[in-house]
Amino acid sequence: MVLRELSRHNLEPRALGRSDYPTELPLREVFLLAKHCSGGVILGFEQFSAPAGIWKRGSSEQRKQTTSVYFPTAWNHLEAGLLYSLGLPLLVFAEDGISGGVFDPGVSDVFVHKMPTQSMGSGSKKALQAVFQKWQASVRTHYYR
Repeated sequence: MVLRELSRHNLEPRALGRSDYPTELPLREVFLLAKHCSGGVILGFEQFSAPAGIWKRGSSEQRKQTTSVYFPTAWNHLEAGLLYSLGLPLLVFAEDGISGGVFDPGVSDVFVHKMPTQSMGSGSKKALQAVFQKWQASVRTHYYR
């Protein structure tokens, strides 16, 4: 769905290992790639799940987690931070249950959207198109300034 929307707006997706191939260390490559972009999309997919655990173990704020917790890749936060620091328009999506860092409400001025799926209803698809329409306008403004 995301790639389809990018294509619909004639925007070129760039991704390390897909459109661009590294010759240096990964973080430097991400930074170099970001410097040549006019916007960024962060996709918060589950990469790891923990069925239980302890938060802040050994501290006065220690608490047990008795339900599953889902984590995205740490690269989401690094990439979002780089793009944000470069002043690029960001579009952030997260699967249900993904939180922390860039995916926490109020961490930045960027709204975290629910990850689009093929089974979305027509109302949700129209809302997604409106989100991309607004974001791509900011991307184009950045590109042409």
